[in-house]
Amino acid sequence: MIRCTKAFIYKENLENNIKQIRNFVKPNVKICVAVKADGYGHNAVLTAQLAEENGVDYLAVASVNEGIELRKNGIKANILLLSLCTPLEMPDLFQYSITPLIFAEENISCLSTAADNYFNNNDKFPVFLAVDTGMGRVGCYSCDAGKEAALINNSKHLKLAGMCTHFAVSDSVSPENQKYTKLQFEDFKKAIENVKSMGFEPGICSCCNSAALLNNPEMHLDMVRPGIITYGYYPDEVSEEYLKSKGCNIKLKPVLSLETQVVAIRHFEKGKSVSYGRTWSTDEETDIAIIPIGYADGLLRRFSPGLVVSINGKKYPVRGRICMDQCMVDIGKDNKDVKLWDKVVIFGPEESGALCTADDLAAIGNTISYEVLTSISKRVEKIIH
Repeated sequence: MIRCTKAFIYKENLENNIKQIRNFVKPNVKICVAVKADGYGHNAVLTAQLAEENGVDYLAVASVNEGIELRKNGIKANILLLSLCTPLEMPDLFQYSITPLIFAEENISCLSTAADNYFNNNDKFPVFLAVDTGMGRVGCYSCDAGKEAALINNSKHLKLAGMCTHFAVSDSVSPENQKYTKLQFEDFKKAIENVKSMGFEPGICSCCNSAALLNNPEMHLDMVRPGIITYGYYPDEVSEEYLKSKGCNIKLKPVLSLETQVVAIRHFEKGKSVSYGRTWSTDEETDIAIIPIGYADGLLRRFSPGLVVSINGKKYPVRGRICMDQCMVDIGKDNKDVKLWDKVVIFGPEESGALCTADDLAAIGNTISYEVLTSISKRVEKIIH
């Protein structure tokens, strides 16, 4: 039985976005689609299947369990693990063919030992060397890249298959931040040269997230790693308007619509309060529609006041605090346009009947579309449209 609060995945829109990315990068550049965080809230398995069908080369996850879920659902594409794992998780890397990021002598040694204990032959397991060029998160410094590549390739069962770094401010178009991104890129190239100077092939070199992919095509190298643009949203300041001003007309389409239904309509007299904390009261007679969606579904509490939903092509405001499982919508007195069981669209592409996007909700909540999408919980069923 399908709960009325659900999300639809617009297959054609996802395919459009992947095609737009493919047409934007050079033919020899590989594409690694990020499906971490349950496919940015879109359902990792569904999005991975569609991405694989559309010829992506790699899928990126943030935990070993995310990679295992994909393998158990038949995904054959290469899987890149973007976060570090612990010794207990390492055997699963080998069993499920999940390619990890690795750096630092202690971590490399630990993974090497785990590989020695797992493999009985001369197989070499591929890993990517993480390089910190200014993100300040994981990775070796560029000057140490050659030494750490040697540790990997001198291991009995490991081999260097690629190198990655991550940009900190590539989604900003300010001259200062664009300069910082270029400095990161130059530092990554130094890391690559450091590895080559030690006599090792660096493998697949990758540094571009969504923003750099669009704004810095000279940085594409061997593989790009699109995340948010796969799902139809532009990365912060690297907006559609900004890209058009640069002559880049890539057209993305939102992939997910978040929907529910009206399950009750109640009449309220003037002066009646609504929801926890009594933060809102009616200033005149009105009717309130109850919809079964709340912050446990991903409709963040801070979206109200400000959030409006679409019912039959019109906007209606959410009133009072959003509850864990429900929220209340002001539809006005004796509104013949809203009936019990009518569809309510929170956000999504235009064809869903939505009048808001994840960007609109992000603006209300002082956040970014990434958080809006990844907050959608697993209890919201995702259905291919």
